[in-house]
Amino acid sequence: MLNLCFAVIVSLVSATFSIPAAAQERLTVFAAASLRNALDKVNSAFTDASGISVTASYEASSALARQIVQGAPADVFISADLQWMDYLAAHRLIRADSRFDLLGNRLVLIAPKDSHLGKVNITQGFDIAKLAGQGRIAVADVKAVPAGRYAKAALETLGVWPAAETRLAQAENVRSTLAFVARGEAPIGIVYATDAMVEPKVKIIGIFPDDTYPPVVYPAAATIAGKPTAPRYLRFLRSRTARAVFEEYGFSVLVQPTSP
Repeated sequence: MLNLCFAVIVSLVSATFSIPAAAQERLTVFAAASLRNALDKVNSAFTDASGISVTASYEASSALARQIVQGAPADVFISADLQWMDYLAAHRLIRADSRFDLLGNRLVLIAPKDSHLGKVNITQGFDIAKLAGQGRIAVADVKAVPAGRYAKAALETLGVWPAAETRLAQAENVRSTLAFVARGEAPIGIVYATDAMVEPKVKIIGIFPDDTYPPVVYPAAATIAGKPTAPRYLRFLRSRTARAVFEEYGFSVLVQPTSP
């Protein structure tokens, strides 16, 4: 009986150590809320190719960066702007040699799908307050969240910030902004083009000219505390497979593919 028990224990231990190391590993990725749909699909493809599981946490880049500073265990950070990646770099919490600009995006004006509003020509001095009617203009937090800061910059450049400022309904991230409009709680909102693409309850009624706000850039980097396989994940983000997914969801890809 003793020999049988010993044999069972040896068998269990051997089975445990025979599992490939990659299959036991899980990466934690902190990513801008606007990446959710596309990155979920990319992460699934990465797991299929590598055996490494990915847990993604989606929020405003500002919130995620602050969490990392406070010690949250993230292996990779993908921001919706350069400022919050710079913020982590200043705190020496990312690997500088792993950082690269991954994606680009555009700002659009949206309305509920059944809205009477038609196409809007967004030009200098356009009447955004009139478009909102008696309602509010949904945006992400204009002081911290990248989508909100881009929106404020565009409205300032177009000379309509004073008219819009008192009419804002500010959300914690761009997906919450999208939800305000999708639920009909705001007659118009400003989000990324990629957000509008994944929400069937809204429609794009206008596109903000590219020269009215800073380029929307998504940098990616491994954190200082990131696992050794984090660079492998970052390489996959630059692959042709990932590129096809990002483009499917409306992002512009800023890097050349490095692998299939």
